[in-house]
Amino acid sequence: MADVYLTEEGKKEQEELLAYLKTVKRTEVGEHLKAAREYGDLSENSEYDAARAEQGRLESKIALIEETLRNAKIISNDKVKKGEVIVGSTVTVLDVDFNEQNTYKLVGTLESDPDNGLISNESPIGKAILGKKKGDEAIVPTPDGDSFKLKIIEVK
Repeated sequence: MADVYLTEEGKKEQEELLAYLKTVKRTEVGEHLKAAREYGDLSENSEYDAARAEQGRLESKIALIEETLRNAKIISNDKVKKGEVIVGSTVTVLDVDFNEQNTYKLVGTLESDPDNGLISNESPIGKAILGKKKGDEAIVPTPDGDSFKLKIIEVK
């Protein structure tokens, strides 16, 4: 598994989700299985097949979260280097072409939520600004082969 970075908040969210899946969701899926078994012959029981598939997806998700938490690199707020963009930093950038400022928090892929300003360290912008400092410029590639320039205004 590739390195996965989580903030302390992201780790807590994943732990809470895991607890929910193991308790509440497993019980729900177990009830679905039990109800489906009561329909009779399992070899021709589509409800049972659907419940088993749901159980498989749930167990896969639980295993993935457990593995992620075991291998995650936790980014502590007190370990954020002053002035350098790392996972956990909040960065204000200026789009040089459009003279437009945006503020992002650089997080691991599991916590990514671009609509709320949380961008992944593996996203094009995340990769471009990682390791930069206030005043540095970063070239961000776009899917069509072009690029745009961001200037780092502030790093927290």
